[in-house]
Amino acid sequence: MSSDAAHLHHQLPVDVSPAALERFFWVLVGVSLVGDIVTTFVGLHLGLAESNPVARSAIDGYGLLGMLALKGLAIGIGLVCRPMLPKAYRAIVPAGLAIPWTAAVCINLYMISTTI
Repeated sequence: MSSDAAHLHHQLPVDVSPAALERFFWVLVGVSLVGDIVTTFVGLHLGLAESNPVARSAIDGYGLLGMLALKGLAIGIGLVCRPMLPKAYRAIVPAGLAIPWTAAVCINLYMISTTI
């Protein structure tokens, strides 16, 4: 069997370095972290309930400081694990934090919009 050198190469539409991609995701971590905290506490103020049992326990026990400690712990674990990855793959750490927190913000906004 032979190949006519017809290979598909998938590339992003723009040239993005691994460092730039990681920087983008760290910025998204910051934005989504603030968004998650704000929308969570707005939702709680409106009578909604926190669905994550760990976050609920932290908020019930320590309020905003508990939520900040929980988020700080997640970021800290990510920062400890980050050097274990090759440089080309380090963006997975902030992406793994930012994507779920961004999804949480979207869900929180939806839930808040249904109560107003």
